[in-house]
Amino acid sequence: MCHVFAAQDPERYASQTRRLRLNGQSTSIRLENAFWDILDQIAARDGVSTPTFISTLHAEVLELRGEPTNFTSLLRCACLKFMETAPERVELSLAAE
Repeated sequence: MCHVFAAQDPERYASQTRRLRLNGQSTSIRLENAFWDILDQIAARDGVSTPTFISTLHAEVLELRGEPTNFTSLLRCACLKFMETAPERVELSLAAE
């Protein structure tokens, strides 16, 4: 039942920390490689670097809702939202099954 999930490459769920600037402050964010891959795709689609995309997202969240209590969770959910709303990603996911 769970083989498709259990058999995935461990590198996919290994964590990676990246350093970047949010609102001029140096910080680091630790996410699983699968999420970094999606964030890289979103940034490339928008024609910006991943740190620029993340910084812009953070600024927009601050403006709309104030400081998020868990920004890394917001990033993970942004990746899920991207997967839900990007038809080409859904088609690619289904084709890989």
